[in-house]
Amino acid sequence: MPIKIERLSLVEQVVTQMEQLIESGHWKIGDRLPAEMQLMKEFGVSRNTLREAVGGLVHAGLLETKQGSGTVVKSSSAFGVALHRQIEKSSVMETLEVRLALEREAAQLAATRRDELDIESLTKAIQLCRLASEKGDVQEFLQADILFHKAMVKASHNTMLERIYEHITEPLRSSIEEVMMAAEDFRYNGEVHHELLEAIKMQDVQAAISHVNTYINGFREKIELIQED
Repeated sequence: MPIKIERLSLVEQVVTQMEQLIESGHWKIGDRLPAEMQLMKEFGVSRNTLREAVGGLVHAGLLETKQGSGTVVKSSSAFGVALHRQIEKSSVMETLEVRLALEREAAQLAATRRDELDIESLTKAIQLCRLASEKGDVQEFLQADILFHKAMVKASHNTMLERIYEHITEPLRSSIEEVMMAAEDFRYNGEVHHELLEAIKMQDVQAAISHVNTYINGFREKIELIQED
């Protein structure tokens, strides 16, 4: 029995090409798309085909049509959009559980694969956290704290894990900010991050996993206390 080959329609082909231009960074977030006539010529399609393709990407969340500004790039990937939509439907605790799973795996891989550049990035992030804490600057601390976690994920040298984590960074930051703003005192818990860094340095996988469990569970307890109040 002959195998039926599915052929992409013209609209699907244009959508695929436009997604590739966005994901490759050729069109960056905030960029306005070229004029309609230019795109029609570039893709070799009619106005209706182009508009249908653009409409599909607007619906998917990659593009956004703004009055007076034309069509601009809203997100760097369809995967990111889908993940953000799911996170919006999820509770803080569910997001935290996903964070635990990702960071636990990242810590384990980082302890095995880290290099000197990774150690430098992690150390710098901890120093920035400490400086922000000394100034009592919550926003600056949050930026440095996220920087530390992203550096740890990068040290895993797993591009898929890094990509997934990148897309939960903003909702993760929001959940951390909510807890810190609700807390009466703002103190940098330097020991946890310092010990995690040391575990990664020494390539102690079990210690790295243990430290991730410790700070995530501590964070979970704070969320539960706030929700009870």
